Amino acid sequence: MELFARSWTDLRSAVAGLAPEDFARPSGCTGWLVRDLVCHLVIDAQDVLITLVTPADTEPTADAATYWHVGEEPPTGEDPLAALTVRLAAAYQDPALLTFHLDDVGAAAGRAAELADLDARVSTQDMVLTARDYLDAYVLEWTLHHLDLTAHLPHVPGPAPESLAATRALLERIAGSPFPRALDDRATLQLATGRRHPTPSESTTLTPFSTRLPLVLG
Repeated sequence: MELFARSWTDLRSAVAGLAPEDFARPSGCTGWLVRDLVCHLVIDAQDVLITLVTPADTEPTADAATYWHVGEEPPTGEDPLAALTVRLAAAYQDPALLTFHLDDVGAAAGRAAELADLDARVSTQDMVLTARDYLDAYVLEWTLHHLDLTAHLPHVPGPAPESLAATRALLERIAGSPFPRALDDRATLQLATGRRHPTPSESTTLTPFSTRLPLVLG
């Protein structure tokens, strides 16, 4: 719960500190500007609210790692949901309205997480998880999108070291093996999920994993 709160607060604070012109910059998500990514975060916050009030009375079918589906095709930004997000983001016109909406819904999602019974079972996407595992899964969501937010905005503070380390640990569970310790947490997350291309030396380090990367999470 502490990592969920920390990663979510840090991400929302980074968005709150953006200048209006930053919203028109590219993000680390293929095909999305920063404004599109922020709009996606509003939808994410709504999903958290919905899931935490959707109880389940059956045994868990997933945990924080198996919540994530590993696909084969990197996103192009052209699927229907991604296209809808772009249209919604453009409808805000004034970035201040988008920032306000994220602050409003995001704060509610944060409070709901604080009040949640972590051992309670919740349902989402045809899965049943404990609230604890669901919130742990979202540490990865917030941290990766924080990296996406700052991909072309080097002046914006990035994720906290604790969030990066926890996300790396979860990504290693998803991958089924640890990544090379020669790569720091930020580089590991970016490279393992295909968020940037490796340098020649990084390619050599990642050679044992080359047939399994990138991990396309959805």
